[in-house]
Amino acid sequence: MEQPRRITDSFPRRRRRGPGRPPGRLKDKKDKDKDKVQLKVRDCPRAPSQPPPDPALMEMLRRFDLSWEYGPCTGITRLQRWERAQELGLSPPGPIRDALLEHRDNP
Repeated sequence: MEQPRRITDSFPRRRRRGPGRPPGRLKDKKDKDKDKVQLKVRDCPRAPSQPPPDPALMEMLRRFDLSWEYGPCTGITRLQRWERAQELGLSPPGPIRDALLEHRDNP
């Protein structure tokens, strides 16, 4: 009679670490080169960051996002949602559209 197969039979067995083996793997030459590249990237000057957004604007956008009054918001941008609500006669707030057009580059 044959014994049932186990899922562990499909994978090769690995030896457990002995007491003299260091944990983890040793770095090879490729890893050293990779560390140098990462170091160079970190040392590069960063592009000037944008100023933090206005908290009142963020609160207004959050309310617009969470309001089901203007329809579902999945799969479209805020501006597309605003325009769709306008076309359907739902009268979305005008300052939302102004803010979205003013900050087109900032999602």
